[in-house]
Amino acid sequence: MQRRLSAPIAALACLLLAACATRPPTATDTATFIVVRHAEKVDASRDPDLSAAGQARARALAARLGALPLAAAYATEFKRTGQTVSPTAQARGLAITAYAAGEPAAALAVRLRAAHPRGTVLVAGHSNTVPDIVAALCRCAVAPMPDHEYDRLSTIRIGADGQPRLLVERYGAANPPPATTP
Repeated sequence: MQRRLSAPIAALACLLLAACATRPPTATDTATFIVVRHAEKVDASRDPDLSAAGQARARALAARLGALPLAAAYATEFKRTGQTVSPTAQARGLAITAYAAGEPAAALAVRLRAAHPRGTVLVAGHSNTVPDIVAALCRCAVAPMPDHEYDRLSTIRIGADGQPRLLVERYGAANPPPATTP
């Protein structure tokens, strides 16, 4: 009789061991996209550098993200976006991947999701592109970004269930007040 019981017990033990071998989803099983606008620029020319305030904001971004492991950093072809993510990328030994500022947000979102199904990715854009990029990644409505807003940090986490979740926070110094015209 004991031999008959040992076979079902052995089968049950194998099933339990197999169940233990599969692990529950973890943070590394999710994709996270952190999207920011470039920091403050020195002037309104076509391709300006960051101002002193912008450089401070870029450093604040690196500090805000701390030791968070990043899989990649993306910036448009303009200096100000690359300069915004540079302190963060350099701290992690990452090259910055360029993307075209004029690339449709939906196409960029598809490309980012395909290239990075897990891990955390930093993306820098512009006031007229960031809301569309965030909306395409989270599949949700996103508020427009006024020209004076530089401190919005949008985090889109795509859970193991495939559902995106958006968290909007602020980082660095508060936004400067909007410019007024006399």
